[in-house]
Amino acid sequence: MMVAKFRRKAPAKGSSGNSCEAKAGCHSTLTDAAQSGRRDYAVTYFQSQVEHCLIYAESQKKRGRKIVGIMCEFTPREIIMAAGGVPVCLCGGSAEMAESAEKILPSNLCPLVKSTFGFSLEKENPFLEMSDLLVAETTCDGKKKMYELLAEKHPMHVLELPQKPDERDAFQHWVAELKKLKAVLERQLVTKITDKKLREAIRLMNRERKYKRDLAALMKSDDPPLTGRNLLDMRSLISGMPLDFEQYERALWLLEGGSRNPATRSHVRVLVTGVPLAHGAERVLDIVEGCGGLVVCQENCTGIKPVLEDVDENDEDPIHALAEKYFHLPCSVMTRNARRLDQLRVLAHEYRVECVIELVWQCCITYDIESISVKRLITDELRLPYLRIETDYSPSDSARIILRIQSLFETVNARKGLQPRSNASPRGSQPSGRV
Repeated sequence: MMVAKFRRKAPAKGSSGNSCEAKAGCHSTLTDAAQSGRRDYAVTYFQSQVEHCLIYAESQKKRGRKIVGIMCEFTPREIIMAAGGVPVCLCGGSAEMAESAEKILPSNLCPLVKSTFGFSLEKENPFLEMSDLLVAETTCDGKKKMYELLAEKHPMHVLELPQKPDERDAFQHWVAELKKLKAVLERQLVTKITDKKLREAIRLMNRERKYKRDLAALMKSDDPPLTGRNLLDMRSLISGMPLDFEQYERALWLLEGGSRNPATRSHVRVLVTGVPLAHGAERVLDIVEGCGGLVVCQENCTGIKPVLEDVDENDEDPIHALAEKYFHLPCSVMTRNARRLDQLRVLAHEYRVECVIELVWQCCITYDIESISVKRLITDELRLPYLRIETDYSPSDSARIILRIQSLFETVNARKGLQPRSNASPRGSQPSGRV
């Protein structure tokens, strides 16, 4: 995982080194053909994504561009890019920084909120420290109050999200909020955001979303050429980076027509839903794939949810078009959030999943309560095995999570008439490095 100073770090003390979590490495390995020569870099490039983003941000800062930190998928990156800014995601995924934040924040708070604030407290996130403006969103209450503390040290603008998306005036409220953001960016970045610049940014982001959708679609195969962790690694803290686009194209060119990975055919096909997995907080996904699962779909904010819909490039009013796209994000802070359930129905069918794992960060009230509706959908309507995992960034409960996932997979395999996997024991295996 990435530590506070954005360097690679050995597994944290207390993590399950001889467990399914450690074995995740073997399930993050592509086919031999995809690992050889020029094919290797198209995937391994993304495993150093934080470093690539830092180099890019520093170079753009030297050129005079402004860095704008964002906290949520609801912030339209297109408006920031049209203002000449560089949008950088600042969500924290470090257990170390979450612990550090408890000097000020309550301990019974979402680890993502604590980790993000901990980076600010310790001045360990270079992206945050070089940001000229932070754009935040009124999602959960914990975030909103944490933003007040961040604003004591960093310039801040808060977008107010409509909480009731089905109300007739909710969309107009959201359009007004995006117009306010446009005005703030023009003032803070000393620029003029034209419709032409907005349309250019929209086209760029639509291109990025298509790359990500096409990569995600590879997981629909019986024997996908990559794993869920490979796919999760193919994300970026910064949108629109030219080198990212080159590697997305290369990866698609190599993987779409390349040989498949027969080893993935025997794995349990898993859909992961729930909270986002910030950089450094991928532990549960690693455990799932280390225990014989294959995460074929990630229905969350770090997965497929933000890229399912493009922005209308032909709308006469680009702000209206942006508001339309981002308004449709099915976040658990919305009431009611029926769109998420509709989305899960479609994704479970398209990716032919065999079970669903819902991940909830401790003290994430909105996702925690919404899991009741999700479980009802998955078990009663879709008739699939379901497992809810509530955890934080600490590895202290990894052994318990491993046992629960093993039990889930035994249920799936029993339904398929298969024998339990012999290598699913939490002990006795040796770790294998990821690609």
